[in-house]
Amino acid sequence: MPTRRNFLKLIGTATAVGMTGITLPGLAKSASTYTSQRPPLAKRKFVSEAVERQLASVKASIADPKLAWMFENCYPNTLDTTVELGTLDGKPDTFVITGDINAMWMRDSSAQVVPYVPLAKHDKALQRLFRGLIRRQARCIRIDPYANAFMPDPHAQPLVWARHDQTDMKPGVGERKWEIDSLCYPIRLAHSYWQATGDTEPFDDDWREAMHLVLKTFREQQRKHDKGSYHFQRTSEVPTETQMLGGYGNPTQPNGMIHSMFRPSDDACTYPLFVPPNLFAVLSLRQLAQMSRALHKDADFAGECEALANEVEQAVHKDGRMRDEDGREFWAYEIDGFGNQLFMDDANVPSLLGLPYLGCCDRNDPLYRHTRELAWSPRNPYFFRGKAANGIGGPHEGLRMIWPMSIMMYAQTSGDVAEVRQCLKWLRDTDAGSGFIHETFDQDDPTHFTRSWFAWANTLFGELMIDVQQRYPSLLLGEL
Repeated sequence: MPTRRNFLKLIGTATAVGMTGITLPGLAKSASTYTSQRPPLAKRKFVSEAVERQLASVKASIADPKLAWMFENCYPNTLDTTVELGTLDGKPDTFVITGDINAMWMRDSSAQVVPYVPLAKHDKALQRLFRGLIRRQARCIRIDPYANAFMPDPHAQPLVWARHDQTDMKPGVGERKWEIDSLCYPIRLAHSYWQATGDTEPFDDDWREAMHLVLKTFREQQRKHDKGSYHFQRTSEVPTETQMLGGYGNPTQPNGMIHSMFRPSDDACTYPLFVPPNLFAVLSLRQLAQMSRALHKDADFAGECEALANEVEQAVHKDGRMRDEDGREFWAYEIDGFGNQLFMDDANVPSLLGLPYLGCCDRNDPLYRHTRELAWSPRNPYFFRGKAANGIGGPHEGLRMIWPMSIMMYAQTSGDVAEVRQCLKWLRDTDAGSGFIHETFDQDDPTHFTRSWFAWANTLFGELMIDVQQRYPSLLLGEL
């Protein structure tokens, strides 16, 4: 049975290079030349003048030549290689692939473009891109609010590894793993775009219909009265690719939280009451309520969103906290409502580490600070210390494999310049000479890595560098 993991191994570096038009160092040129690894201008999928200006400005402030080179390669990678513009039903349409898979994940496509949102107000091309993506995501939600990935063609068959899944598969769906964040990320994107630009054009009746489906789905997955309509099973040698008990997951005692069958890594949850995306949902529902009142004058729907947000927030604070041996509280990762709690963290966001990055709490919140301390320690079974770097991984790629995304989240949530400097060093020195950020690398050997073309990680690195320039400009002006 083919799986996503096997597919990514099969396509390999050579195929990824062919798809991007990028020549990776080590295959053709030495990375020591620091020659731009962006596709030639004529082969770039999308060009934004505002992004190019930002790129030039930030790059000029980075003294370290390799970091500057990596920023130049990574920050525009989503636009350079993953964006397809078109029209659908006579309106702008934007489809954003993950990189080495020709499908659009709701999470990735939102996160990949967020760093460009602040530039959209004065860039008509970016506005067109965002309008199209917001519309496409709303269309995807209307096709199936339980799906995590979609195909370019709304009538296409699923991804090859999902074609025999035991679930209610629909045309146009790439994969149907229910993950709470798949509905939160489109709200985050829509809200941030609206706040940055004041543009109301994409928020039409189709978008409103999709948002009503979001609320309906969240309520159904509270599972107050029954298990709901969603179930998922897959024949696989990897246990985290499927769900037990007929596809409904481990038993729970419903408590008002929203059930999730899969994590943002696309791995199965151990306990379905998954804390980080529930906190993300609280934020998203309140953002949706704000938009509904302001854009559609829909006080009733806004009130329903706020009521659910309050209910979920109360439940996750009541049942989602743990205590250490000194009585200090920290967040659990997953719970079941019966009193069983799992502490770990996974690199994929929403994670415990990434809560302030998403806006779910302040980075100085005491509950978060203690959680962050434990997540970045041996208390987390997926925290790895190696010769190349320290960082968090997860079951998706296994032990020893650090996700650079976790290092970026550690830097984004840090108020310590020394921590940020160390993170930048780790990121600079673990690219295996490619000038790009990989999905994972071995804790001791960064030349052993997965995914040479992973646009979310690349763009997140660009976002981090902009954040560091704004918070610690002197850090980039000198040697690390």
